[in-house]
This record gives sequence, C-alpha cells and structure tokens, in this order.
Amino acid sequence: MDDVAAAKAPLSPVDRIAAVLDWWRAAGVTQAFHDEPQDWLAPPEDKAASARAALPVPEAPAEPPPPRLGGDAEQWPTDLAGFAEWWLAEPTLPFTGRRVPPRGVAGAELMVLLPMPESEDEAELLSARQGRLVSGIARALGLTEDQLYLASVLPSHQSLPDWAGLREAGLDAVLQHHVTLARPRQLLVLGAGDILPLLGHDPAQAAPGIHPLSAVGVDKPVLASFAPDALLARWQLRAQLWRALLDWTDGDA
Repeated sequence: MDDVAAAKAPLSPVDRIAAVLDWWRAAGVTQAFHDEPQDWLAPPEDKAASARAALPVPEAPAEPPPPRLGGDAEQWPTDLAGFAEWWLAEPTLPFTGRRVPPRGVAGAELMVLLPMPESEDEAELLSARQGRLVSGIARALGLTEDQLYLASVLPSHQSLPDWAGLREAGLDAVLQHHVTLARPRQLLVLGAGDILPLLGHDPAQAAPGIHPLSAVGVDKPVLASFAPDALLARWQLRAQLWRALLDWTDGDA
C-alpha cells in the first residue's frame, strides 16, 4: 500500500518539467523549432537601439501659414496715389521682375483691368503693343486717354502665374481693394478667365457678358473679354469684343 500511495502522490513542479522533457526525448524531439525564420548571421540585438525605437516620435511642429499677399489689410493705402507707391514697394507681393504702377485718376469713366504688364512695358503700363489695342477700344467708346484708369492684377510680367494659388494667398482682396479705391464708372476686364474669380465671380460659372459685380462695389456694368495677347493674336476674338462694345454703348453704360 505504501508503494501505491507513493505512486499517486502529486509530482512537484520540477518533477513535472523533467517528466515532460523525458517524454519529448523519448519521442525523438531533441531540438527547439520556431515558425518564424531566424537570421543566423544577424549581429546581436542592440537593446538600447530597440528601446529608443520603441519610444514615441514627437510630431514635428506645424509650419506657420505663409503671409497673406499685401500683409495687414488694416495698413493698406486709402487713396490711389498711396496705392501706386505701395504697389511698387510692398515686400509681401512676391513678384519678380520690374514692377509697373497703374495710371489714371479715381472716378475715371472706364477702368481697364488686365492680368499683368507686357514684358516690353518699362515705366508706364500699356506703353507697348497692348496699349495700342486699349487705345483703340477707348476711341470706339468715345473716350480719351485722361478718362481711363489703367491697371493690372499683377505688378510685373510673369510667365505662368498660378492664379488659383494667388487667389488663395489673398490676391483677390488686394485687387478688390484696388477697384474700390479707383471707383470707376465702368470696368473693362481683359482676361476674364483669370481675373473674374479674383473679383468674386464663381469660376465654375460661365464668364458674364455685361453685368455688375457687386462683390467689389461696382454699380456699373462690367464687360469681360479675353486677355490682350489673345485679342491681338486672333481677329475673331477682336470681332467678338467689338460686338460686345456695341451692345455696351447701346446700353445704360
């Protein structure tokens, strides 16, 4: 009975582990195996490096947004003379090349707005080929040079302006402030596709023909057409503008 009682006595933890190992040895299993492949040639694990890699990586601080074009709107000029000086010197207008100021007086009969100066323009806006086109338009409307206010959306000639990016950067507010200071009786936009969105027109909509643009406080019709270089290149576009000018002069302009 003593031998039977000893056989039924519970094994100690050490005896249990030894029995399990004996069982696997009897089955012929003498090596340990892993499901995942091991790199036998790998250098010893750098525990310090592993610990550093496990640490959370701090997020990089967010970059501040770029400054708005024109800077603080509260400091913008309040008259056209001050605007022309500001237009030539304001450092937040990142336009390379020679800047050309607008010309004319406030309250002009017609404000002609084009995308940018010509590359040939020196000290005066519209002093080259595009200027002759605008002079012809003015004569067709029965206007003299001193009844015009000539302005460009950009202060200098640019090869490929990013108009959408410029609008997001605040050029629309600068342009609308400029038009507000000019107070023209009529506004002729030459470059409708690029300029009208800066004046509050939805670019998803077709360009208007002769309509007011209340977004900039213009209470007289605004005639929108193609940019001067396109008009000079294609007589068909000039003919289309001529018909629009005839409708404009027949209307309440």
